[in-house]
Amino acid sequence: MTKIIIIGGVAGGASAAARARRLSEDAEILMLERGEFISFANCGLPYHISGDITQREALLLQTPQSFKSRFNVEVRVFSEVVAIDRQKKVITVKNLLSGEEYQESYDKLLLSPGAAPVRPPLPGINCENVFSLRNIPDMDRILAAIMLNKPKHATVVGGGFIGLEMVEALHQQGIEVTLLELSGQVMAPVDPEMANFVHQVLVQNKTDLRLNTGLTAITEIPVTPAEPDATGDFAIHPDLPNHLELTLNNGEKLVTGLVVLAIGVKPETMLASAAGLELGARGGIKVDEGMRTSDPDIYAVGDAVETLDFVTEQPTLIPLAGPANRQGRIAADNMLGRDEKYQRTQGTAICKVFDFAIASTGHSEKSLKRLGRAYEKVYVHPGNHAGYYPGAFPVSFKLIFDPATGQILGGQAFGKEGVDKRIDVLAVAMRAGLKVQDLEHLELTYAPPFGSARDVINQAGMVATNVIKGDERICHTADVLNISADQFLLDVRNPPELTNIGAIPGAVNIPVDQLRNRLAELPKDKEILITCQVGLRGHVAYCLLANNGFKARNLSGGFKTFQMATKKF
Repeated sequence: MTKIIIIGGVAGGASAAARARRLSEDAEILMLERGEFISFANCGLPYHISGDITQREALLLQTPQSFKSRFNVEVRVFSEVVAIDRQKKVITVKNLLSGEEYQESYDKLLLSPGAAPVRPPLPGINCENVFSLRNIPDMDRILAAIMLNKPKHATVVGGGFIGLEMVEALHQQGIEVTLLELSGQVMAPVDPEMANFVHQVLVQNKTDLRLNTGLTAITEIPVTPAEPDATGDFAIHPDLPNHLELTLNNGEKLVTGLVVLAIGVKPETMLASAAGLELGARGGIKVDEGMRTSDPDIYAVGDAVETLDFVTEQPTLIPLAGPANRQGRIAADNMLGRDEKYQRTQGTAICKVFDFAIASTGHSEKSLKRLGRAYEKVYVHPGNHAGYYPGAFPVSFKLIFDPATGQILGGQAFGKEGVDKRIDVLAVAMRAGLKVQDLEHLELTYAPPFGSARDVINQAGMVATNVIKGDERICHTADVLNISADQFLLDVRNPPELTNIGAIPGAVNIPVDQLRNRLAELPKDKEILITCQVGLRGHVAYCLLANNGFKARNLSGGFKTFQMATKKF
């Protein structure tokens, strides 16, 4: 009989325990969790704070009792593993309620410790009402602080997934919010021009967005005792709701009542490192394709491990629930004698920001530049469904690919409805080894309320294929901003659009429907850079000019992409 011990629950550990039991009724399975909860929806925590998820119990997916009754898995909560003796195959466990320590032997050991929120060693970082959000107790503490102190203002530090979700959650609680982001954009997995769509939404929803701004210190403001009112009761002091003073890296001060640190996470590797298990170059636990560590009887999964990037096949850290769940299943298979392999990580993710969504899969342009990898990009901005059906809203879609082979390297999308399904389709296409040339041939569902006869994905594939085949030459915002004396900028929109929406300085306006009869106004000795609103009329103009002997390029994504690429927040 195989004895399996799983350290840590949630996505990786809990899925491994359930899978192991489904494969074997004979295995002895013990799960140890240092906290109170073994299986909870940590991605749902901000949505309970916001009130969208009304019942706290809805976040508790499994309890020790339910795991025991359904899977015959023994679960011990408040049980922290403090040491691993690999030679004896024994772990030391500390009961956090009694302080007692004891040992357990194992045949196979699975580490699922997760990742811990980053808490930089800043002055005042441990002040009251400075929180991180990782688990149920963190969520409870934030809600208790809101109920008790009734803060008028809150500050979120960090513009990643948790940070953005907490901005919205606090807004829904009626609290004014400042978002501090040290870099020049929120949502690091996407590129700046796509992040600018999110910046715009945040500002429109009255978020005090401060980019390139970091937190350097936190100070508690002394609160003088409140005087009793006429009834003899002590009223809440008017200064109490906002009693923290934040010092920012630009020297400014900000008074707030609650701080949520969402700077990022780092893999929990202390136990693995102390046991002599090999760590990877990125600081996570090093594992092979079967989720084995450097000790063949010890496995590791989830946010603490390094896995291979789908495109580059280089080690990467991807703290997402989906990969952790799949890794737990694979580890369980292999602990019980199977030979399953984890198929690398794409980093497919999505984040809700008020009524909008931002999503991505694969690599960004930023990361490909850092890697020195050749790439091309195209933008499309079609509606999420047929334009004649009420409620259509654009999906802004960026497709990144290898210009020589057409390999899909990544994609990003922003919009309202339908963002998830477009990125999901692209993620599947990547995994299946399809190229951008294949995307126009995908047969996707169409009815006016759901899509168009030519879907967003089809359109992006057509544009990219035109580029690869040489049917269209494109340019980008950087080319327009650095236009030379040998180039000519042509805007083919209708004049009212330039007045109402804006235009690129220096562009000559000839509407596309007049262009054929006004070719004589264009210089034959210069390259013509064409822009329209989203790139579609620009493509028509490009074909017309190219077929008449002009040298031209079309601005991919048109003026809409140019706006987002140059907008400052």
